Amino acid sequence: MKLHVLTPTQTIVNVSVSKVIAEAANGSFCLLPRHTDFLSTLIPGLLMYVPQTEADQASRLESDENEVFLACDAGLLVKQGDEVMVSVRQAISGSDLGTLRETVEREFETLDDRSRICQSAIALLEANFLRRLLELETK
Repeated sequence: MKLHVLTPTQTIVNVSVSKVIAEAANGSFCLLPRHTDFLSTLIPGLLMYVPQTEADQASRLESDENEVFLACDAGLLVKQGDEVMVSVRQAISGSDLGTLRETVEREFETLDDRSRICQSAIALLEANFLRRLLELETK
C-alpha cells in the first residue's frame, strides 16, 4: 500500500507500507494491503505504520521492528485500492515514542505562544475598530 499523510502546508509521509494503524472516535483500526476501501474521521492521537521493504515484498512477511509513529491532529483517512490518504491539520513523525512525546510538547508550547500572540493582536484590532467606529458616530 502507498501511504500519503498531508497537512495544509506539506506532505509529511509518502511511502509504501505494509500496515497502518489509526484511531477513530469509535476505536483504533488496522489497515492491511487487501483491506476493503475505507473512510474514517480521525481523532487527535497516534497513527502508526510499518514501511514496506523489498524483503517484505518478496517474503510477504510483516515485521513490526521498524514501526514509525505520527502524532496527528484530527483529520480524515481514506483507503481506496492500494492508496491510503490521510489529511490532518498537524502531524509530527518519530520512530521512538519518548522522543515523539517531547517533540509534540515542544511544538504545542510553540503553537500556544503563537496562538496567544495572535489572539492579543486580534483583540487589539477589535478595540481599535470599535474606538474608531465610536469616533465616527460622534462626528
